[in-house]
Amino acid sequence: MTTHARHRAALRPSTPLTVALEGVPVRRGLAAMASSGLVLTMAATSATATPEASSLPNVDVRAATSEALTAMVTTPTVKVPADIVWTVDDVATAQAAPPPAPEPEPVPAAAAPVDRTSAAVSRSAERAAPIAAAAEPAPVAEPAPAPAAALSGEAVVAYAREFLGVPYVWGGTTPAGFDCSGFTSYVYAQFGVALPRTSAAQATIGTRVSAADARPGDLVTWPGHVGIYTGNGNNIAARQPGTPLTEGPIYNSSPTFIRVTG
Repeated sequence: MTTHARHRAALRPSTPLTVALEGVPVRRGLAAMASSGLVLTMAATSATATPEASSLPNVDVRAATSEALTAMVTTPTVKVPADIVWTVDDVATAQAAPPPAPEPEPVPAAAAPVDRTSAAVSRSAERAAPIAAAAEPAPVAEPAPAPAAALSGEAVVAYAREFLGVPYVWGGTTPAGFDCSGFTSYVYAQFGVALPRTSAAQATIGTRVSAADARPGDLVTWPGHVGIYTGNGNNIAARQPGTPLTEGPIYNSSPTFIRVTG
């Protein structure tokens, strides 16, 4: 069987550089080749490889090549007019300002002069004060008021006799009219002694004394009656309705004598 072989047409050699430059405009491709060391390095490495390098593992550089192509395509072209003139402003010579002068330290205020004369006079006055105090005589204490004299029975009797003839009034407690206990209460109140209001209550106060020891000014009492003893078996009292205040003999056979005059 006869087989006729077909020959492929002659093609331009393909290298990584020719692959990277396919579809790239020549104007930007040359600029990218000049500015991208990555592409030139890749091309040079592939062109100068020795047969011994074929044993090295293959490296996929398509991703890096794609990134380089994208950067070249998207990078805008900067055009500068040929007649442009670059100028630089003159920089004024800088002058260092002198540091500010340090502020003067505050001068402490001068201490006020000590008036030694006044201090000496003050100390002399302090020393003289105790001496003067010791020289002054101590104030004489005023004597305490003497205690009030014991209530005098004779004075009570003399005052009670001033009301002889005052009419008897039931429940009376004033010189306009007395009953028996109202009369004794009124008389003793003038001497600072407060007696109970009724004859029964007045019989429970003071100190009971015997008939032999009774003296003028003592209370003389029995059930339903009270008067002021005037001595010698007599008393002064408001006795009964219709009878004025009188002084006379004690008509009760067993009276009780009570001392409230002290």
